[in-house]
Amino acid sequence: MNLALLMEAIVELKRRKLRTGLTLLGMIFGVAAIVAMLAVGEGSKREALRLVAELGLNNLIVESKNIVPDKLKEIRTRSLGLSAADANAALAVVPGAVSVSLKKEIKVDQLIYGVNIVPGRAFAVSPAYAEHGGLEVQRGRWFVAEDSATLAPVCVIGARLAKTLFGDQNPVGERVKLNHTWLEVVGVLLDRSAGKSEFEGVKLGLDDERLFVPWETGRARFFFTMLEDEVDGISIRLDGKVAPDSASRVLQTLVAQRHAGADDTNLIVPMGLYRQNQQTQRIFTIVMSSIAAVSLLVGGIGIMNIMLANVLERRREIGLKRALGARRRDVVDQFLAEALVIAVTGALLGVVLGAAAAYTIASLAGWSVAWSPVSLLFAVSACIAVGLAFGVFPARQASTLDPIAALRSDG
Repeated sequence: MNLALLMEAIVELKRRKLRTGLTLLGMIFGVAAIVAMLAVGEGSKREALRLVAELGLNNLIVESKNIVPDKLKEIRTRSLGLSAADANAALAVVPGAVSVSLKKEIKVDQLIYGVNIVPGRAFAVSPAYAEHGGLEVQRGRWFVAEDSATLAPVCVIGARLAKTLFGDQNPVGERVKLNHTWLEVVGVLLDRSAGKSEFEGVKLGLDDERLFVPWETGRARFFFTMLEDEVDGISIRLDGKVAPDSASRVLQTLVAQRHAGADDTNLIVPMGLYRQNQQTQRIFTIVMSSIAAVSLLVGGIGIMNIMLANVLERRREIGLKRALGARRRDVVDQFLAEALVIAVTGALLGVVLGAAAAYTIASLAGWSVAWSPVSLLFAVSACIAVGLAFGVFPARQASTLDPIAALRSDG
């Protein structure tokens, strides 16, 4: 299909601006729906991967439950609660387990730097906690073996807590007072604000607002009550060769046996949360794809309608061309060129409208948007394919007109 034929098609369509514009609307809305759906869907997928990375896709997490004091006393007659011994047992028994990390919250009475007294949360963590949680240090360092061996009064703080306490000042080397203990700041975490506070019901994005001390330092220098769990959370890193689902069943059985069946822990399988999220996303994609398909179908019907109307109005023109030697193929190409111009124009305008719609939806709903060249190519290709498919029948109808009858017509 040459350029001259396309230019002729553009001139013909311009002569019927209103009809052409109304036909374009169907294609524009169809492509816009596809583009917006693909952009939001891709953004949601990437956001889910980013969020679940905070939990660790290859991790299994056991957390102690918050239990009212009266019931806790009853449970302690059977179970001593989550402990470091549970973590060691899990490392030995759970298939594919390569390392464990521990976490214990320290009750914060006051957190002070200079004249700044701020609320905050503090945790004693084992060295593997950063690796398991995907934490990165922006300034300074993470804990080393010597910190644990000497019960060093050091801490690492989250980016937002550092901003609250120190403003634009470099916190590394400064000292903060946590309850009755002075701690030297040896590191500041990289800010990874999640934008969302939870993923599939699991709290996220909180490490940026926390203070961390080495596990041994926390256990030795801060006060804990007798009924508390020794550990608030245990993370087990898997080697990736064992399915998290099967490893989680072993872990669940192990914890149940060690706690005498007491219901005092929660098991979190990040991979399972991700699959659950993607299942919901697939349902959303199917619904949106159906809506987009209907819009494109309506647009295709519009193209067929305008092409059939053009054939009826231009019978004498077609008859004259045939009488002057134009082949049926030439007539088919002429009308397919017009269908192609409508489809391409609708596709391009639809991409622009779809992008605007995607960002508008993301802004209003708090979702993410991500773009894939393959997705955009698919949307444009689908529009062009539909336009040409619905333009074939009118083009063939035009090519089969009898030249003599067409010349005698009033059209």
